[in-house]
Amino acid sequence: MPDNTNLSILIADDDPDIIEFVTYNLSREGYEVISTNDGATAIQLAKKQVPDLIILDVMMPGMDGIEVCRELRSNSKFEDTIITFLTARSEDYSQIAGFDSGGDDYITKPIRPRLLVSRINALMRRKSTFKSDTLHAETLNFERLIIDKTRFTVFLDDEPIELARKEFEILFLLASYPGKVFSREEIFSRVWGQEVRVGLRTIDVHIRKLRAKLGETFIHTIKGIGYKFES
Repeated sequence: MPDNTNLSILIADDDPDIIEFVTYNLSREGYEVISTNDGATAIQLAKKQVPDLIILDVMMPGMDGIEVCRELRSNSKFEDTIITFLTARSEDYSQIAGFDSGGDDYITKPIRPRLLVSRINALMRRKSTFKSDTLHAETLNFERLIIDKTRFTVFLDDEPIELARKEFEILFLLASYPGKVFSREEIFSRVWGQEVRVGLRTIDVHIRKLRAKLGETFIHTIKGIGYKFES
């Protein structure tokens, strides 16, 4: 078993049975688990402890998981915190809303113990992957576009562009290798990790959002293969 004793997880869900189930299974893996049954308290606990990973129920009453995630992502303290959603719904729109708010993954209810543990372990292993990537530059400078990995900032024609976490990671990956064509599967592996699975549509949605913010100049579709960046 990996040493998870220094890693903390916050779970927010209004179902006490879910909290008990998740806490039991993740505590057995060595994680420190804290919990709450509402979104507002989740934000307070997160700000106090800054956990390594946060699990949010999408459909909490009052402040739902999407709202909690969006507020946490607006705080630079949670730049490196992994956020995953628990949802009883598998519709694309709920998954896309979760990713758009800054989420990293989702787990669909009913939850199976082995799947839960496997998914959380995979997310934890991926926690530092993006920052420890072997890309040579921390800042990418193009004629019109500046991408700063250390600050997670993007400037287009000297104007700041606000990107969601995954949008930034996809852009930085593509822009690090101008002209190189990345398949969707490779983007999955580099940005989400090999053991985290999201649908192909998720990549396309993120690319559409990047184009809406940056224009059509930079990211090009290679039909039947994937995407590439050109400045």
